[in-house]
Amino acid sequence: MTITPRPLVTLFCAAALGTLTACAPENVVPSGEEIAKAAQAKGVTISNARVVLAPVAGNPAAVYFDLAYEGKPGVSIVNIAVEGVGMTMIHDYAESEGTRKMVMAGPVVLSTEEPVSLAPGGLHGMAMDPGPDLKPGSTAMITINLSDGTSAGVNAPVRAAGEER
Repeated sequence: MTITPRPLVTLFCAAALGTLTACAPENVVPSGEEIAKAAQAKGVTISNARVVLAPVAGNPAAVYFDLAYEGKPGVSIVNIAVEGVGMTMIHDYAESEGTRKMVMAGPVVLSTEEPVSLAPGGLHGMAMDPGPDLKPGSTAMITINLSDGTSAGVNAPVRAAGEER
């Protein structure tokens, strides 16, 4: 029986690990176009997406889009994310004590019969702490996270306050 000294085994394992790591593929980040194509393959079609900046720099931006769904029942939008912002929420409006107030929206249920629209004056996204890269004329990736663990995304134009919402 041959016993190999522990330092020699450690050296061999370290060399082998370095070789395997060198052969490993780089992390590949899908482009916005690839994410959008994957979204359509899952039965999600996103259109008319846009991020509208607030009149005062640094205030929350609005997120709007239309979504059609042709997937399995029981799936909902859990949250949305926008590239270049601190946090994104889904809001809606509700009547309370005679006034219309903005409120947090719960999960948005998707249905093949009824498209979902995040639009001015109704259900909409609020992008808090917009970063300096969000400028009129640029684009930002909007990612929609679903309850089944999948995501859909689209590159959306960033518009200035006062431009068509």
